[in-house]
Amino acid sequence: MFKIGNLNIKNRIIAAPMAGVTDKAFRIIAKEFGCGLVYTEMVSDKGLIYEQARTEAIANINEEEPPVTVQIFGSDVESLVLAARKIEKLGAPIIDINMGCPTPKIIKNGDGAALMLDLPKARQIIREVVKAVTVPVTVKFRKGFSPDNVNALELAGIAETEGASAVAIHGRTREQYYSGKADWDIIKLIKQNLTIPVIGNGDIWTAEAALKMIEYTNCDAIMIGRASLGNPFIFQEAVELVENGFRIEPPTIEERINTAIYHLELASKYKGEALATREMRKHLAWYSKGIKGAAKIRVAINQTSNQAEMIDLIKSLATISTE
Repeated sequence: MFKIGNLNIKNRIIAAPMAGVTDKAFRIIAKEFGCGLVYTEMVSDKGLIYEQARTEAIANINEEEPPVTVQIFGSDVESLVLAARKIEKLGAPIIDINMGCPTPKIIKNGDGAALMLDLPKARQIIREVVKAVTVPVTVKFRKGFSPDNVNALELAGIAETEGASAVAIHGRTREQYYSGKADWDIIKLIKQNLTIPVIGNGDIWTAEAALKMIEYTNCDAIMIGRASLGNPFIFQEAVELVENGFRIEPPTIEERINTAIYHLELASKYKGEALATREMRKHLAWYSKGIKGAAKIRVAINQTSNQAEMIDLIKSLATISTE
């Protein structure tokens, strides 16, 4: 257990925010597999202010086990303050400011990791958002923008000084995107210099890697992202190893199939069948990765928008894999 502000987080395993992935269905499953904390997809400050239905849906955390962190992005101080206040009113127990997204569209607008190029503005944003709300505010960022601009330690210090309750650091620069190796040394350095909780992110592909990062960096928690795609089981594996010292068996094909179906059903419940079946195609490709004969099934899945047909196709993986 560790604390973010006055909130107790039940364990040190956190599901990373991922655009187009960590929606309500994903978060519910991650929590059921033991995650101590989950994040929403990043939420546009302007979208919230202008009450765009899609943005409000991304920020919706109703019917979810708390705590859930709602992550906002933008670069206009006033807009971020208004968005943070609105999110607090909607019931968010933690608000995170995204200063690490590397995508070109986000960078072009001066948002996400682009804020690492303007630390005075980053400081102002953190200060004003913290002052505007009563819930804990956290900041997620990267090692730096480029190899010539590694300033995560400075930004971490700014975040702590301006009242942030925790920071999360991805050990890659913006220019690396998700390539190369994550630098755990920067996480270790930041942990040595801060008193607020430090969450480590980058290259956690197994439960063993989660434990290794905690032992190496002394970070307060670790964040799992891409390794959880079609594999929420990694959260349970990491919780058991990190918190209890136990290694558990990887999921069976039947467990993967059943969880995929449950994921589809949850997505349909919250988004409607038509949208859910479209969005679940990528998830089902991840769930079925490595299963014998899955390639043909994936082609069929990508051609259907009917939930019943999709479930039948998923179930057929059990038969095909044993042929």
